[in-house]
Amino acid sequence: MSVKIDEIEKVLISEIRLTPLQAKTFLLVVKEGKMNAKVIASKLGISVSDANNAATSLVDLGGFIDITKTEFESMHPRFSAVNMYRRMCERKKISFKRNLLVDNVGVVLEGPYDDARTK
Repeated sequence: MSVKIDEIEKVLISEIRLTPLQAKTFLLVVKEGKMNAKVIASKLGISVSDANNAATSLVDLGGFIDITKTEFESMHPRFSAVNMYRRMCERKKISFKRNLLVDNVGVVLEGPYDDARTK
């Protein structure tokens, strides 16, 4: 199955309501593994401050765990996608129910996630 990252990014923005930068940051760390804000910034062509803010916000949103103050790792995408969606529903006071688009994010990203962690 080929991963259509643009489609996954759109779902992260529309369904989980991440910003475009949060979505790109989430996908980068899921696909490539643990990294610090400096590496995120370099790979996305943004400032270290913007990278740190995006990654830190993803910790608060339930997508990342912070290894250190500047090093971030994604939780398993099947868990993190639903976790971020649940937290968004709580923030927006929307009733939480199963969302197939969000479920599919986890399914599609599972392979790249596992590949990045078993090199």
